[in-house]
Amino acid sequence: MKAIVYKKFGTTDVLQTVEQPRPTINADQVLVKVKAFSINPMDWKIRKGEMTLMSGSKFPKYAGADFAGIVEEIGSSVVGIKKGDEVFGVIKNMMKEGVSVEYVAVTSSLVWKKPADIDFQQAASIPVVGTAAATAIEKMGNIHAQTTILVNGATGGFGMFLLQLLKQHSANVTAVTGTQGVAFAKSWGANSVIDYTKEDIFSHKAAFDIVIDLSGKMGYKKAKEIMKAKALFLNPTPKAIEIPASIFKNLFTTKKHLVILSRPSTKYTGVLLNALRNGLKIEVSKVFPFAHYKEAYQYAEQGGYIGKVAIEID
Repeated sequence: MKAIVYKKFGTTDVLQTVEQPRPTINADQVLVKVKAFSINPMDWKIRKGEMTLMSGSKFPKYAGADFAGIVEEIGSSVVGIKKGDEVFGVIKNMMKEGVSVEYVAVTSSLVWKKPADIDFQQAASIPVVGTAAATAIEKMGNIHAQTTILVNGATGGFGMFLLQLLKQHSANVTAVTGTQGVAFAKSWGANSVIDYTKEDIFSHKAAFDIVIDLSGKMGYKKAKEIMKAKALFLNPTPKAIEIPASIFKNLFTTKKHLVILSRPSTKYTGVLLNALRNGLKIEVSKVFPFAHYKEAYQYAEQGGYIGKVAIEID
């Protein structure tokens, strides 16, 4: 089978296609013929060597964490899934495994049946950012119509799920996005939208109960300027030092800095599937063929696109 791998850290230039044997499965695993996998910022952070404390430096490494496809084989102890099922899922160790392959062996507890009304590219976009959005909602605590929330960088994959989940909680959401994202942010449920190319959120003198920075560009220090006296800053893209530092700083301030660390599970997937049944939409702005994987990652790393980017395998 074909696989996209890299044997050293670096830019997209280190990515290459190799031939490998089809994986065998354990009793609790399924073998899935991958039809699509999505691109997440974590992919290039690992590839560039920015997360070696967690990813390690053993090569070859693979790209991608969440996927969708068709079940090819099932392990002897697997129940509820059969050969031929259309499924989506995520690998167990996102730091050391990958799904940039034609066939992937995955623990059956991390595979779910694909809803019939979404395609493989949309399904492959769910696990990582969908789980992160559901985890963020959980971190926010008791949110309601009077809860004021600022979502900075609101129309990427994470924001797409988060805005729609917040809408289902009736929160009062202000979204910050670029010009091409304004209409999407409104359609996904934002009460108000700020086009950062035309306005500066800090000039509004507004104050929020919760600020979540999906762009990674605002930061807690700056966000404090627009946070209420007792407020939360949610950080889904922490630097390694920020995880212990936030715990210490929170002892001395009512403006709390919370790091979001998420792991896909049936619990969160259930929330997301229920949201899909209630009208949540998944926007995949661009789909690249497997042979154009370098172009796909270059496009994704530039940012500025709406929703998700996916790679499909024939």
